[in-house]
Amino acid sequence: MSRRSGDVVVGLVAENRRIVAPTAHVVGLALLFLVPGLAVSALIEWGSSASRDADALVVTMIVSGTVGLALWRTTRIPRDMGRRSIFSIVAWTWLACSVVGALPYVLSDTMFTWHQWDGALFESISGFSCTGSTVLADIDAHGRGILMWRQLTQWYGGMGMVVLAVTVLPFLGVGGLELMGAEAPGPSSDRLAPRVSETAKRLWVLYAGLTVAIALALFAVPGVGVYDAFAHALTTSATGGFSPYGASVGHLDSLAAELVIAAGLLVCAMNFTAHYRALTGDPRVYLRMSDQILYLKIVAGATAVVTVLLWVEAEVAFATALRDGLFNVVSLASSGGFGNIRADGGFGDFVLWPAAAQIVLLGLMLVGGSIGSTAGGLKVYRVQVASRQIARSLRSLSHPRAVLPVKLGSTAIPEPVVRRALGFTTAFVLIAGVGIMVVTALGADLVTATGGVLSAMSNMGPALGEAGPDSTFLAFTRPARLVLAALMLVGRLEIFAVVLMFASGFQWLARHAPRSRVSP
Repeated sequence: MSRRSGDVVVGLVAENRRIVAPTAHVVGLALLFLVPGLAVSALIEWGSSASRDADALVVTMIVSGTVGLALWRTTRIPRDMGRRSIFSIVAWTWLACSVVGALPYVLSDTMFTWHQWDGALFESISGFSCTGSTVLADIDAHGRGILMWRQLTQWYGGMGMVVLAVTVLPFLGVGGLELMGAEAPGPSSDRLAPRVSETAKRLWVLYAGLTVAIALALFAVPGVGVYDAFAHALTTSATGGFSPYGASVGHLDSLAAELVIAAGLLVCAMNFTAHYRALTGDPRVYLRMSDQILYLKIVAGATAVVTVLLWVEAEVAFATALRDGLFNVVSLASSGGFGNIRADGGFGDFVLWPAAAQIVLLGLMLVGGSIGSTAGGLKVYRVQVASRQIARSLRSLSHPRAVLPVKLGSTAIPEPVVRRALGFTTAFVLIAGVGIMVVTALGADLVTATGGVLSAMSNMGPALGEAGPDSTFLAFTRPARLVLAALMLVGRLEIFAVVLMFASGFQWLARHAPRSRVSP
């Protein structure tokens, strides 16, 4: 960047003539980071025997690169940013990436027409938010390159576009950490290095390393090719759930592949900071984080209960009940959302499971994974804090003058953290309740609407009722699908970023709206 010492700061124009516009700067960087993914997808599409959508991917790559470069080179980010700016940056970055990510779908000859723009946007938001719900009626009919782009949107969204942008913003201080925390699932973002950008780099390196490890493990499974291994590894590490096949993981029809994906989902639904510290010499870090241990206990307990219910009530063979119970419990407890319905049998369609087993799955969809992971949902940590707060409220009735801190194990939780956890949980439940009423009013039955809203808010993928693992979100009307797409973003950005983005817009309108004068 060239500097001219004679430049004068006037209004928003800084000495280096770049406009102070942090949101535009981060949006530009995020769009530039999409270019390599689009290029790889275009090459795969161009090299496949049934290439049809390479042009759509190339045009999108040019648009994303041009707009991203223009925004990045003409703006700059200040060292200190207000909380409102941070949430605005996160929300607008995700919205911009989702819109650009939808372009290949409407530019292609096969996926969506311009008249079906809402379907393309739904698919893109479902990708970046790592939800995994789809409105594609026949996934297998599309090209391998454009389907790889669909997989890559989830990989980008897993660790987060803003965290990726922070890797090249070395001068950010506390504001950078808050920027990462506003995007990362969980109440806080921990430093792994003195520089925030170095922390972001280490998280992305760990994320990429886990992706490669999952891909190599899948490639070692007999019958799984390179394309399938990397395509599924991208969405396993992101706990996203997209697959280039309509039958999802069931297409592979391999117990070994299911076990590799389940193990990958389990690891990536746990705290990445803990993984990093364990890999760098502190393997006992998990024992000091009560939510990590509780998460594993929840998965093990739910697997045992569901397996017994399938074996006893549905009279499924024990081996099949254990296989399908384990895979679907891990898939939903991690917000992965993969399906394992196999053509030659099995019992992977959980819509057909006993009601008690479906209630267990509904609870897993609501709770989700761990903080600091790629998983969605309320998070185990917040459920722990909320339950301890309820217990404290009950104890305070008997001991009104006692000072009763909220504790997890022997650690007292700071009151601001308790308030944020309760605030998030309350907002989650309220928004989900309103969403269920709206989606029901737009034509869905109550079970399908409840499953769809909880799936969207928790970034889960399949729902219940008519939108189960053997179906698509075409079961919802077009207006209802737009509502669900908005809820996906609200859930992925942990509610407050999206709410504050709209609040800032309303406040700006209120400040700049013409006011009527009252005559004296």
